[in-house]
Amino acid sequence: MDNHAGAMVAAAEALTARLPRTLTLMDEGKVSGFGAMKVAAATAWLSDDNALAADALLEGRLAGKNSGQIRKAAHHAAITVDREGADRRAEHSREGRRLSVRQGETGVASIEVEDGPAEKVNAAYLRIDREAKKLKTGDETRTLDQLRADVALDLLLGGQGGASERADVFLYMDLFTYLGLNDDPAEMAGHGHLPAALARHIATGPDTVLRRIITDPLSGQILDLGRDRYRPTAGVAEFIRVRDRECRRPGCGRPAQTCDLDHSVPWQFGGTTNADDLIDLCRRDHR
Repeated sequence: MDNHAGAMVAAAEALTARLPRTLTLMDEGKVSGFGAMKVAAATAWLSDDNALAADALLEGRLAGKNSGQIRKAAHHAAITVDREGADRRAEHSREGRRLSVRQGETGVASIEVEDGPAEKVNAAYLRIDREAKKLKTGDETRTLDQLRADVALDLLLGGQGGASERADVFLYMDLFTYLGLNDDPAEMAGHGHLPAALARHIATGPDTVLRRIITDPLSGQILDLGRDRYRPTAGVAEFIRVRDRECRRPGCGRPAQTCDLDHSVPWQFGGTTNADDLIDLCRRDHR
């Protein structure tokens, strides 16, 4: 049995025995079969009782969502119902980190960091992506994918790969979780939800910069970044990126740090350059 067929069988068994509400949504046409498989995969590590609890938590949150949104919601639900298990699982996963090399047959090879810390891997990619885009000038013939590969290898071999600047990764967690008073899952922009213990580990790292953010206690909407040391235009841009977290097109998920700021109401038609009108859209969706 190939991997895909095995995954389908496992999902069918889970939906029947452990995820009855998701199965009902699929039968009613509110969730696709592929989406239901995402729920089964995201909850596969849970006990039967916790899987049923996650299924109940997801019941009103899946209809009309695409597969990426369903996967993200299911992952969050799984962490929520078994927080201690999620902590153990995250710690175990990091212990398996490794670097692998695959040799090709035409003078090429591939190198991959497997199961590396999400905050470092995402920060590394953001830096590589930023430096590659700086090199994409009018007379540059390499594609962005080629430039990213060249920059990454240059950095690994001791070069600068472009200007040496820090890449920011946004980690969102509430104050009580940070203080250890509760264990609500945190969220890393561009990656997804993290167990509370892992988020606290990242937040207390030596290279972490903490920032006070004021949010609406009911909606969670960001109201203020609590800082004013940047020029107004830089502050507005930073505010929007922290607020949006990701590209605002539903289901995209690209980190806000890589997005363009776009006027919801076009400038030429009276749009204003402020947080009320500007949103993050990735380059593909900003057309």
